[in-house]
Amino acid sequence: MSKLAVAPPGIGRQALAALRAATSDICDVIPLDAPDDFYLLSATKMTGKGMLVESVTSPLEYDRTAAHIARGGLDHYHITLCSQGQIRFASGRREIALRPGDVCLIDMAQPSRTWLTGTGGERSRQTSLILPRPVLAPRLAHPDSSSATLLPGCDRRARLLADQFAALWQQPETVDAAAVTAVIVDGICDVIAEVAGRAADAHGDVGRAERRLLLAAIKQHIDANLHTGALSADDLCSRFRLSRASLYRLFEADGGLAHYVQDQRLNRALLLLISPAARSRRLIDLAVELQFSGDSTFVRAFRRQFGLTPGEIRDRAEAWSRETSAADGPLHVLGRR
Repeated sequence: MSKLAVAPPGIGRQALAALRAATSDICDVIPLDAPDDFYLLSATKMTGKGMLVESVTSPLEYDRTAAHIARGGLDHYHITLCSQGQIRFASGRREIALRPGDVCLIDMAQPSRTWLTGTGGERSRQTSLILPRPVLAPRLAHPDSSSATLLPGCDRRARLLADQFAALWQQPETVDAAAVTAVIVDGICDVIAEVAGRAADAHGDVGRAERRLLLAAIKQHIDANLHTGALSADDLCSRFRLSRASLYRLFEADGGLAHYVQDQRLNRALLLLISPAARSRRLIDLAVELQFSGDSTFVRAFRRQFGLTPGEIRDRAEAWSRETSAADGPLHVLGRR
């Protein structure tokens, strides 16, 4: 259940090459210092529903593109604690910076870039709890747009999460400990859901909800209706009893309402294209279902968003599926949970 694996320190070009080989289906690894100065120390531990990973690194950039999502097929969340140095994370139009004690939620189903840097000559250090989507998504009001949710270290809940991460490392490999581990993981998920917006809150009386919960309710409605044309500003204002100005203000951080809706439709298209169940569908049918005016409009928007055409993403997903059907690494184990 909770076997701990500590890798020996990796130093220099050979260690960098080994990390790149191990993560080629997950992300590109870009050292920010000379390759000869590369350093990585990592430890992993299975935690029932997920996996705990702690790493100490020299300055690095991780670039996770749509092509990686197509190749790897991973559909997980990372709950990441910055312990030392700094983390900068960007996904779509959202970008956050973490300092020691800060916690963030990262959605591995979305393209993103992560920069890990030290301060004062120190290396960066971070801990991530990696959870399959079905473990956390049902608790979130808008599971497909929660990436880059930041919980600052000054918040008591961030300190609580840091304590719970430490408790996970300390759990022994016994049957009794499995139950304790499950309780800890559930507690961490509940705290993150509270910060990002709970699904239950979004179903409440939105007329009296706070701004964040109102936004969560609107986003949940959008995510459930991406295949319909009823997502105009007028439709949403009527449904949620908002003025147009209030609605637009709610979506300022997302680049505006129209940008958010199109981004979500493109993200949905990406997930459908890499899904084996939907790979036989024609692009024109997918474009029409997601309310694009035609397949050429859809292809142009998709390529602007992800750097590849829908056909290229589908081809890479199919090639990866054929080539790695026998693979059984730690993250593939998570994918079966």
